[in-house]
Amino acid sequence: MVAAALRLPYAAVRGDGVGWTDSGTPPTRIESISLRYRGAPVGELLVGVRAGQSALTRADRSVLELLAGPLAVAVHATALSADLQRSRERIVGAREEERRRLRRDLHDGLGPVLTGMAFQAEAARNLVRTDPDRAEELLATLRNEAAEAIDGVRRLAYALHPPSLAELGLAGALRRQVGQLEAGSPVVTLEVPDALPALPAAVEVAAYRIAVEALTNAVRHAGAEHVGVRLHVDGALEIAVDDDGPGGGCWQPGVGLTSMRERAAELGGSLLAAPDDGGGHVRARLPLLEPTVPGAPG
Repeated sequence: MVAAALRLPYAAVRGDGVGWTDSGTPPTRIESISLRYRGAPVGELLVGVRAGQSALTRADRSVLELLAGPLAVAVHATALSADLQRSRERIVGAREEERRRLRRDLHDGLGPVLTGMAFQAEAARNLVRTDPDRAEELLATLRNEAAEAIDGVRRLAYALHPPSLAELGLAGALRRQVGQLEAGSPVVTLEVPDALPALPAAVEVAAYRIAVEALTNAVRHAGAEHVGVRLHVDGALEIAVDDDGPGGGCWQPGVGLTSMRERAAELGGSLLAAPDDGGGHVRARLPLLEPTVPGAPG
């Protein structure tokens, strides 16, 4: 459209992360005009110089610079849309992986245990009159397997939503986690506001998982003497975990760091994790999303 309006042989828009859109055939001479959104570069407009000309005319460049503003907005919006789509795909993928994990745990773990319990209960019922001693042995085994099944259910429930969050809230759950550290671990300090605002479940779980994962990494791998965990609310929930250790292997990309970044990204937040000369540092920022009310108009 730009090329046709100005009778230029070629025009193309290149946006960061959104690829090319072009029209016409590229000539020998091409000039570039930067596309900027709120002062930041988001792409460029490339236009071909007409045959017989060495450069664009002043009038051509004035018109193109006027067009650069709306084009920059469009490129920025397109990039945001692409980022949103990628984020949605990651969330859907993570959700399906979680469903697959739960199905596998139920099918391969609890399923056989509960089936075996049903058979043993039936066997004990058949033997209760004819062989009470054997029936008692089966019932004892059944009781042990029932306890194991209950532990399995608790593990699955913990993976979905840590029970300590429901019982104690975020601050209390973190205090419990710190209190459960083994003797000989680094000294851990926990700083939380006197009163945290009411947090949506998704934000609360993400904050807890990120803080615990970062704390666990620091305690197990950083070789630190002191680890500090701090929560702060300033337009968003901020989680900071700092240690004074030399770091090393715990900062290699792995499941833990990837999981923390994905949890933050799913909520539109951010996470930075890296060591420096003073130790290791994790910084997460989670938006204070409004809870979703079932049945409310979206």
